[in-house]
Amino acid sequence: MNVESNRVKYPLGAVSSIEALTFGEPGLRTFRLDVRSGQANCSVWMEKEQLLQLGVYLRDMVGRLSREDRNKESDLREDSWSGGDLTVDFKAGQMLLSHDQASNAFYLQAFERETGDPAQEIDQGSGESGDAESVGFWITTAQAATLGEEALTICAAGRPTCFLCGQPINPDGHACPRANGHTVLEAG
Repeated sequence: MNVESNRVKYPLGAVSSIEALTFGEPGLRTFRLDVRSGQANCSVWMEKEQLLQLGVYLRDMVGRLSREDRNKESDLREDSWSGGDLTVDFKAGQMLLSHDQASNAFYLQAFERETGDPAQEIDQGSGESGDAESVGFWITTAQAATLGEEALTICAAGRPTCFLCGQPINPDGHACPRANGHTVLEAG
């Protein structure tokens, strides 16, 4: 497997725990992944759509594995973070996820959202990152299955969607553009 772990600022290795979290009321929620590896703690904030896509990918990929592979122990490619105390907290712009059949594990990379300042973005030529945060880490198939289900459960707990236009319905109702805004549909 060709994984470009040298592109990330903090290669965390094998994680001891990973959890999807949400904060706030539906319509005003924020989402993040909390990752722990050795003495490193990382919070990767993301959009709901990013968390949803992560959950769908993990559910589908784990579901495609044979029962034997799902139950087989993952052989993580790297040890946990050994670089001392580390706290990383950033908003993800790009996330890359891949499955390594040989190790039966998943590798995730998250890169900080681009700021528009070239000095803070990843220099593709040298593979080094300036001030932009990025992490890469390995998770087991069991962790991937749990994370996928957590992510989908969190995303499904949001506002209901309008049956006409697919947009979310707020607690105070929804002026549906398919009904020319004349009908206010209520959640429920």
